[in-house]
Amino acid sequence: MRETLRREPSPDSAFANVLRMSTIGLSAVGILSFFVNLLLLVSPLYMQQVYDRVLTTHHLDTLLYLTLFTIICLIFLALFDGARTFALIRIGRWWDETLRIEILDAALHQSRVAGRLATSALSDLQTVRGFVGSGNILPFFDAPWMPAFLLLIALIHPALGLVGLAGAVILFGLAVANDFFTKRAVIKTGELGIRLNAFTQTAMRHADVIHAMGMFGALARRYERMSADIANSTQLAGDRSAIIGAATKAVRIGVQVAVLCVGAYLVTQNQITGGAMIAASIILGRALGPVEQGLGAWKAFVSARAAHVRLKKLVAIVPSVEDKTALPAPTGRVSVESLVFALPGLDRPILRNVNFNLEPGSVLALVGPSASGKSTFCRLLVGSWPPTAGHIRLDGADISRWDREDIGRHIGYVPQSIELFGGTIRDNIARLGDASDEEVVAAAKTAGCHDLILRLPNGYETNIGEAGSYLSGGQRQRIALARAVLRKPKLLVLDEPNSNLDSDGETRLGAALQEMKAAGSTIVFVSHRMSLFGLVDFIAVLREGQLDKFGPRDAVLRELSPQGRSVRAAPAASAAGPATGSALAAE
Repeated sequence: MRETLRREPSPDSAFANVLRMSTIGLSAVGILSFFVNLLLLVSPLYMQQVYDRVLTTHHLDTLLYLTLFTIICLIFLALFDGARTFALIRIGRWWDETLRIEILDAALHQSRVAGRLATSALSDLQTVRGFVGSGNILPFFDAPWMPAFLLLIALIHPALGLVGLAGAVILFGLAVANDFFTKRAVIKTGELGIRLNAFTQTAMRHADVIHAMGMFGALARRYERMSADIANSTQLAGDRSAIIGAATKAVRIGVQVAVLCVGAYLVTQNQITGGAMIAASIILGRALGPVEQGLGAWKAFVSARAAHVRLKKLVAIVPSVEDKTALPAPTGRVSVESLVFALPGLDRPILRNVNFNLEPGSVLALVGPSASGKSTFCRLLVGSWPPTAGHIRLDGADISRWDREDIGRHIGYVPQSIELFGGTIRDNIARLGDASDEEVVAAAKTAGCHDLILRLPNGYETNIGEAGSYLSGGQRQRIALARAVLRKPKLLVLDEPNSNLDSDGETRLGAALQEMKAAGSTIVFVSHRMSLFGLVDFIAVLREGQLDKFGPRDAVLRELSPQGRSVRAAPAASAAGPATGSALAAE
């Protein structure tokens, strides 16, 4: 199956499903908002009746019945208002619970394929959840009822309606101005925050390098510049929003004063009652209140809108995946057919027209000068990156046709840059899964690190710190090898597996590869050290992205030797000569 990029989220994706279901949930909130805003009229109508009927007639029975009716309406108001708040909280939670796995998958895909860490993706999800599931969104449900309130004021008297309409127009203009003058600054602040977060995470991962080479001063200056940019952008948006917010508050109060002024004049002219004047003023406050509240929540709205756009784009880059037929467990036969890989924006491919086959149980050493494409080929071989053209097949099936959960059990991979997860050694060897204790211990013994683990303070339950920071480079590499050989996978790909190993570690690595080979695993490794070449059946030489040589070990080594003489592939063969050493230069 060839992976294709989606322009929009798939109709069946969790993201699209959330958008559909959110529409239903938010529609229910809209219906509840109708009843909430309808019941908000109880207070001004109560005031009008008290002023116009009770105070003039002194009928206490009327006051009692009006009060009882108002209390009942206020109880329903509280129920409806609470119900829509509860609904929003649950919609926000549902966003999080439904999307977090899809967003995590999309973030990992972008980090893996595009080479850009999508560290802000889950934060963006929380931003959207926080807006949808909080009271910040309620003014946007209440504001649409403004015309109904203005119409009701106009029914009391057209002049009052015109005053209210003028105020609404001014406030709407201020809301548009707020969006125009603050939107760009708020979005820029979010983008700068993402960039600063990625920068600080990189700094934390390389704290030892920063300390060793005296880079803190330069790091601090760059951090200061980036933080200053965020502060300037935040201040700009805040200043503009504060000015418009202050003007909005002044306009709203001024319009209410104007309504009272016009209403008082109309009362003196016997065109409306005093109760109607008070009611019109209260109703106008209800009508204009959501506009002012909306301006206060505008920054949260803009941030949530930008986060939603980023999430939509992120999900759209994930390849659409069809349901795959479960295939039998592979034997380890590997076929590479006309393989081409190129990164967008580069003039020439990293790999071009690579072809070879490996039978189960074969061991291939992948060698070549730096930047020849060896690590890239390893990523393609395990299916981490999709090829631009051509195929990598495992037991005849394109690697992309295998379900990742199924095929993952049959693939072991040690990348050039070792990354372990925070937690225990057992968690890491078990691939964060449910491997049994026997399988974990067997993998550690195969990797030759069982004794090493037992000497640690808590054995397999030793906490290794974030990213394995409590372990040495050699220890991390051996734990990563144990993780790779868990359950003896049929395809084992190792990129510089001995770069941090001492002589004892290399000996144990050789023994592990010998055991895996005897178990029928197909092994592909990248190394510039000859100590492992006694196990090798084939050698592939990559130069400038092309397969320069491929064949049986001794034949290729003979071609690489200066005078074409035989070169022994054994631990002592590191003195094979300068030409061989050059050919085996690490990437």
